[in-house]
Amino acid sequence: MDLARYHAGGADREAPGADRLWQPGRRGNQRAGGYVDDEPAGWVAVEPRTAYPKLLSLRMPWSGRDEDKDDDGIWAVTCFAVRKGYRKRGLTYALAMAAVDFARRRGARALEGYAMRTEPGKEITWGELHVGALGVFEEAGLREVSYPSKRRVVMRIDF
Repeated sequence: MDLARYHAGGADREAPGADRLWQPGRRGNQRAGGYVDDEPAGWVAVEPRTAYPKLLSLRMPWSGRDEDKDDDGIWAVTCFAVRKGYRKRGLTYALAMAAVDFARRRGARALEGYAMRTEPGKEITWGELHVGALGVFEEAGLREVSYPSKRRVVMRIDF
């Protein structure tokens, strides 16, 4: 799937061919691989949050929340990567929208992301944003549900 077209709304996100975007990753992780003009441009990791043992053991996403960590119906977006040469084109937005579609079509009851809050004018290294910026998740329809730290926000969409 062409991520630039997907982001612009030109691709049929429910089309059967849209699954070409999704490939199982290493160690069973689900990763969406996106293309621009038939060139691999980026990917996003998304699967049931129970597949991420480290996530379940961290304090950050659970601070101020009281819910079952072992609920397989809640999926998580944990990482984005966009290749050098394709950055600053909005592809992370397209990957986030694709992750929402993917989780919904596979029966997830909700999808979470653990966004980084950015400050206007403040330089943020790409490595810090591998989890996704707040605006990326907002554009994909997720809403803020908790604020475990000054810079991190738990985002969620229920299906």
